[in-house]
Amino acid sequence: MAGSRHEKVQEALERVVAEGSAPGAVAEIQDENGTWFGSAGVADLETGRRRDPGDRFHTGSISKAFTAAALLTLEAEGSLSLDDTVDKWLPGVVRGNGNDGSSMTIRQLLSNTSGLGMTGLSPEIVRRYHTRSGFAENRFYVWTVDELLRLQLSIPPVFAPGEGFAYSNGGFQIAGAIIEKATGRTYVDEIDRTVIQPLGLTNTYAQTLDEWQFRGQHCKAYSKGLFVRDDVDPDTLTAENYTSLLEGTDGDPLDITDRTYFEGAAGCVVSTTGDLLRVAEALITGSLLPPAQHRAMWTTGLTTDWIPNARYGLGVSQWPLADGRLAHVLSGMTGGTACVTLGTSDGELIVSMHVNGDWNWYMACYQIAEAAFGSPFLVTQ
Repeated sequence: MAGSRHEKVQEALERVVAEGSAPGAVAEIQDENGTWFGSAGVADLETGRRRDPGDRFHTGSISKAFTAAALLTLEAEGSLSLDDTVDKWLPGVVRGNGNDGSSMTIRQLLSNTSGLGMTGLSPEIVRRYHTRSGFAENRFYVWTVDELLRLQLSIPPVFAPGEGFAYSNGGFQIAGAIIEKATGRTYVDEIDRTVIQPLGLTNTYAQTLDEWQFRGQHCKAYSKGLFVRDDVDPDTLTAENYTSLLEGTDGDPLDITDRTYFEGAAGCVVSTTGDLLRVAEALITGSLLPPAQHRAMWTTGLTTDWIPNARYGLGVSQWPLADGRLAHVLSGMTGGTACVTLGTSDGELIVSMHVNGDWNWYMACYQIAEAAFGSPFLVTQ
C-alpha cells in the first residue's frame, strides 16, 4: 500500500509542475514504512537546481500553530490562562474603531473568533505590496509590532468577540505581543524554547521582522498575479472582487524570495517538510502539550469564508475527506510559497507538501493530498 501511495504522490507532484501550478513541488510522507520524499521541478528557475529534502521555505500561517503551542505551554506552566482578556496583558492597547481588548480573550485570538477584521486587503497593505511600485519600494521595509497593531486597529471588527469566525493575522500578532509581555522574552526565543527545542527541529527557526534573507539552503519563492491592475483604486478592493482585479497569471513568475515579512507571530516560521512531519506528529498525537492543552488545541469550530467545510481549533484546523475521515491540518500560504501538512487522527499517516509558487496552491496541494490519502477533500455538502 505504501509503495502504491508513494507512486501516486510522485505522479501528482509531476503533474502539478507539468500543469504550471508551481516551478517545484515536494512531499514527504511518514507512514507504516517510515519516511519517503518525492519531488518534481526546480528550487531555482535561474540555476535549474532540483528540489531536495534540505530546502527550507517560508511556512506562512503554519506559524500560527507554533504561536498557539507556545501560549498553550505558558498556560500549562501557570504563566497565563487562555481565558484571560487581552487587556489583562496589554491594557488599553487594543482600542479604537470598535475594537475592545477588554471583551476578547487569548483563546478567541487563537481560534479566529475575536471579531478582528482582515488586514490583508487594507488599502495600506495593497498600496505597499500589491502594486508593482509599492512592492519595489517596500519589499525590504522593516515593520515593528506597534505598527502591525496599529494596522489591525485601524480596521473595525466584523462581529463581537465569540460570535463568528474571521481569519485574522492581527489576532495572532496580538497573541505574539502577549507572549512577550507574559514572559519578558522575545517571541522568537519563546518559539524556540516551547516548540523548536523540545521537538529537536534542526532546520526550523522563527524569523525576526528585520530578516530579509533565508538562513542556509532554501528554495526560491515565485509569485504570479501578485499585483492589482494599474487602473484599480486600492480603496475599492474587497474579498469578493480582489481576484478579478489582479493582473493575472499569464506572465513569467517573479522571484520574491529576498524580502522582509511583516506577518510576525501570524507567519514567520521557516522550516522543511521533514521538520514539519515531526511538528504535525507531536501536535496530532499530543506528545508536545499536556492533555488539557492538547484537547484545547483541537477543539474546533465551523469556519466561514475560508477552506470549504474546514473546522478551526487553536492555530490548527481539520479538513474533512470525502470518505468520511477528518484530516488534522497545519496550512500556510504567503507570497511565493504554500505548504500543507496533514495527517490522520491517529498520526499513522502524515504528509507534508510544499510548492514554491502562489498562483494555484490550493488545487496543487489538493491533488497531492488526494494521491496520499486515497480520497479528495470534501468540498461540497
